[in-house]
Amino acid sequence: MSRKDEVREFLISRRAHVTLEQAGLPDFGGERRVPGLRREEVAMLAGVSVDYYTQLERGKIRGASESVLNAVARALQLNDVEREYLFDLARPTPTTPAARSRRRAGPSVRASVHRVLGKLAVPAVVVNAQQDLIAANLMGRALFAPHFEAEEPNLARFIFLDPRARDFYVDWPLARSMTAAMLRLEAGRDPLNQELTALIGELSTLSPQFRADWAERDVHEHRTGRKVYRHPEVGEIDVTFDVFELPGEPGLSICAFSVEEGSPSADRFALLSSWAATQGFGSRQGVTAAHGE
Repeated sequence: MSRKDEVREFLISRRAHVTLEQAGLPDFGGERRVPGLRREEVAMLAGVSVDYYTQLERGKIRGASESVLNAVARALQLNDVEREYLFDLARPTPTTPAARSRRRAGPSVRASVHRVLGKLAVPAVVVNAQQDLIAANLMGRALFAPHFEAEEPNLARFIFLDPRARDFYVDWPLARSMTAAMLRLEAGRDPLNQELTALIGELSTLSPQFRADWAERDVHEHRTGRKVYRHPEVGEIDVTFDVFELPGEPGLSICAFSVEEGSPSADRFALLSSWAATQGFGSRQGVTAAHGE
């Protein structure tokens, strides 16, 4: 899909989610042919002409001022992540190899990062923009053991293409929709990421569920939250995750998983640690041993 088409579909999908009541506009009754707001209503709320907003919605967003984009974001009641995505779509695409290399990290991490992973007592993994599992500590490798069975472990591929995902992710529909939304956000940030583009194409071809979730046009950024995994060895684990960007490694983040002390999930973490110690994960590529590289 072209950049213009992406702009058009995103803006249409966002105004479809805003009701007259939410926008503070009167409802005079009668049949409305489109869900949510009409173009002229968005234009009025944003303080621009209908013709100008129509051009924006047709994808002619390059050159739009920051004030106009902010006004449209307010009219459509975009959250911070959706607003960032709108600005990304309006930003000129970098065309030089130098620009691309500044935006994207390589497929490995520094030795110092491996040492940090090894010192963490909780499961931790390193992921990139396309959700490849680049590295993990022993507990992280154990927590995501089914994912690491792949030659090139990738969270999105597992969620959409591996039938075990329906059982591993207790709320599989939510995992799917959030994953598609995260990939869309990253695609807006870095449209020249060929690996990400290839992954989206692969999932679109092979997964009807991905096509449906992708069509929702949602964007999402994972920072912190709660997940429930049904681990094949230790059962359900209710975890809190926190994501930390790696300085000096654009696109790479450490995702760490913790549980409440004294909870059933804490007991299952202890079981997971014992199980991990018997599996020899530390000798596998990309996995940091418990006390170092």
